Amino acid sequence: MKVLVTGGTGYLGRTIVHAIARQGHTPVVFARTASGSGLPGRLIDGDVRDVGAVTRAAEGAEAICHTAALVSIWRARREEFDEVNIGGLQNAIDVCRTLGLARLVYTSSFLALPPAGWRAPLAANDYQRTKVAGLEIARAAAARGVPITSMLPGVIYGPGTATEGNLVGRLVRDHLAGRLPGIIGADRQWSFAYVDDVAAAHVAALTRGEPGREYVVGGENAPQMRLFEILGRLRGTPLPRRIPFGVATALAWLQEAMASVSGRPPLVTRGAVEIFRHDWPLDSRPSIDALGYAITPLEQGLRALLVGVPE
Repeated sequence: MKVLVTGGTGYLGRTIVHAIARQGHTPVVFARTASGSGLPGRLIDGDVRDVGAVTRAAEGAEAICHTAALVSIWRARREEFDEVNIGGLQNAIDVCRTLGLARLVYTSSFLALPPAGWRAPLAANDYQRTKVAGLEIARAAAARGVPITSMLPGVIYGPGTATEGNLVGRLVRDHLAGRLPGIIGADRQWSFAYVDDVAAAHVAALTRGEPGREYVVGGENAPQMRLFEILGRLRGTPLPRRIPFGVATALAWLQEAMASVSGRPPLVTRGAVEIFRHDWPLDSRPSIDALGYAITPLEQGLRALLVGVPE
């Protein structure tokens, strides 16, 4: 199968590209810097906001794996979130229909779902707002007969670049380097999804997933502080300080005010603090049954993450 992977140079995207190639399929990597990525398959530079470019890249493909997204807590021009996370998805849907492709696998997010104890999702920041909207667009497309399957990963982590798409990697590296001032919502539950597991689920969804279905692909559900308890055993580091929500909110106000003047991204925003106030456990059992989804234990995944990370 020839599969177009939008956002194929991102943290999850590049892992999906390798997983597609290992399964004997042919990946077509589409991203703004695809040609210099060194990834397997055909490499095409382009912007997911350009429907013509996506159409040309998808010609001859049988499926699209749409992972392209703007993953960030802040942008000076907030419309970028709508252009990429909503407009990019709409372009992928339009291309799938125009070319008559057999399958569109869309990478959504756990943040598009309600937190524990809530009936409706939040819109705490622009990333979450546009991912919530994106899932609704995917559902509407499925109702119109588009062969779209939505994947809802938990907090993706693992080895590799410490980008905003690998938040755990950033937190771990900052803590080991003594740069982490503390953590917000230490006792709140997260679902830690190992990147290779999530990538394998995407590949399985290309052939085994049902159009119109939504597959939750989380991992071990644990408090955020659990990361640092494991890290302490593995590396001997002390636990980070707990930042109270009131202090975090005040810091966020200050950071946002500074960002509005300097144009530099804030370290934390009020939206991020709101997300950290909630619990986000996930039930991945339906994906285990339907896709053969496997969950890597958190400690095992952190050991893999730490390979090559300086003491």
